Amino acid sequence: MRLFLLYALLLTVVACHGQSDPGGNSPDNDVQERSHVKDAYGAIIRGDVSKKRIALVLTGDEFGDGGTHILHVLHKRNIHASFFLTGNFYSNQAFDSLIASIKNAGHYLGAHSDKHLLYADWTKRDSLLVTEEEFKRDLLANYERMAKFGITAAHAPYFLPPYEWYNPTIAKWTKQLGFQLVNFTPGTRSHADYTYPEMKDRYVSSEIIYKSIMDFEKKDPNGLNGFILLIHIGTDSRRTDKFYHRLDRLLEELTEKGYGFVTITELLQ
Repeated sequence: MRLFLLYALLLTVVACHGQSDPGGNSPDNDVQERSHVKDAYGAIIRGDVSKKRIALVLTGDEFGDGGTHILHVLHKRNIHASFFLTGNFYSNQAFDSLIASIKNAGHYLGAHSDKHLLYADWTKRDSLLVTEEEFKRDLLANYERMAKFGITAAHAPYFLPPYEWYNPTIAKWTKQLGFQLVNFTPGTRSHADYTYPEMKDRYVSSEIIYKSIMDFEKKDPNGLNGFILLIHIGTDSRRTDKFYHRLDRLLEELTEKGYGFVTITELLQ
């Protein structure tokens, strides 16, 4: 019953924002009209490349060990970030005070799916692993858990998919619920900060991650303008080389280069 009521609320949001037609905007029109960069699968992956602004995005599911440290660094630097958390995270009572602190500090709080589902096959991306009903029920459940912290659909219009993996159908279903799919800007290894040494070839050290960000800033004609930079709010204990311990240094270096940090909403609106 609660999911039904939330779905009715979301339908109202769709009507208010004029998003009832999921096919109304082509990726090309989106780039031209709103200075957003969309990928071939329907997610916005970068903001306006003419402005030296970066959206720091943090995702979380089962781990939140970096939360307190990250909030301290953001407060120190007077920076607002965007936190995309799963329903698993929102419903974990051990994280209640952390979520409250994130909200009270004025950061963006959004959805990352309820149960951290894998939507599509890793090797055959157009092959869905969830039905439309399963996808929508799961996403709405994520927003229902967010509502307990006073986070409404209107406060969180952007959705970052679990595993950062999706296809055009997922983008369409997201649009039908009145939300916009977003993902990190490709080109750096920042999203690999969850890996640990036992993953062998997949493991990426914090030094390599840091270097990949700075190397991209140098080689891309637009630097990190409009960048959506993703790291994790917590990682497996088997990773002792926590990248969030380098966040302060990274923010300082990028700020010195003239970049400003904004929430995902400020970046894309």
